[in-house]
Amino acid sequence: MKHIDEAALRLTVNARRTTACLAALGIIATAQSASAQTAFTLPAPPFELPMLPSPSGNWTVMVGIGGEYTPDFVGSKNSKFRPIPIFTIRRAGSIDQFRGPRDSASIALLDVGNFRAGPAFKYVSSRKSDKYVELTGLGDVKAAYELGGFVEYYPVDWLRLRSELRQGMGGHTGTVADVSADVIVPLIQRLTISAGPRFTWKSTKATAPYFGVDAAQALASGLPMYDAKGGAHSVGFGSQISYRINPQWEVHAYVEYEKLLGDAADSPLVKLRGSSNQTTVGVGASYSFDFRIR
Repeated sequence: MKHIDEAALRLTVNARRTTACLAALGIIATAQSASAQTAFTLPAPPFELPMLPSPSGNWTVMVGIGGEYTPDFVGSKNSKFRPIPIFTIRRAGSIDQFRGPRDSASIALLDVGNFRAGPAFKYVSSRKSDKYVELTGLGDVKAAYELGGFVEYYPVDWLRLRSELRQGMGGHTGTVADVSADVIVPLIQRLTISAGPRFTWKSTKATAPYFGVDAAQALASGLPMYDAKGGAHSVGFGSQISYRINPQWEVHAYVEYEKLLGDAADSPLVKLRGSSNQTTVGVGASYSFDFRIR
């Protein structure tokens, strides 16, 4: 009887363990199923754009906020802290999303394999001459809104190539082109480091408002007159370290160095009162979620 009682006890314990394991698996499966659900669903658009895939399906949004210690204005030798927004949209289920610190807000309407393309937007804050003694007499430059597009390609999993072309409105009405490359290396699980070169080209209308000095400004500021033209604007190098806390949350820190070139570097504002060496250090956090378009 003793052996029978022990056997029965073992069966009871094993049954309880099995029940507990099944319950745990059920909880995990339920949680995974819940995390895979979309945050909300939008109706299908009334029309579709030609030459572009249908927007129907699941999309992933990355939103966040960061802060960076950056030059007071482009060409300044002093720096300040400012907040910056983070925003991108891509097809859900595509390759892991990587965002560089210099990337504009963008939507990957075309997302095929290792290639993405779509609209891009960047806000350029106004430059107030009464805020910085170096700008005395140069007048204000209004805020600019740069609208355009981007293309992004991964020739291999660890290398991202990106180019943006944007047209300014407001403070400047010129054209800006940014080109960058980033080598992306996982250090340990969830921790990634990236680095690569940068290049920026700007037209005359995007350069002159910030680096030119007309006759009235020369008289008021004491700087010599200067007719700033467009061309190669800067070259640089950037590096970023990112840690993915979970599939939704990610934190990152970065440093970006930019060397002004051409007429921007030769401007008396930069040569006499500023610096052609521009360094930015920043941190940020972002949150990703899915939504669906019918």
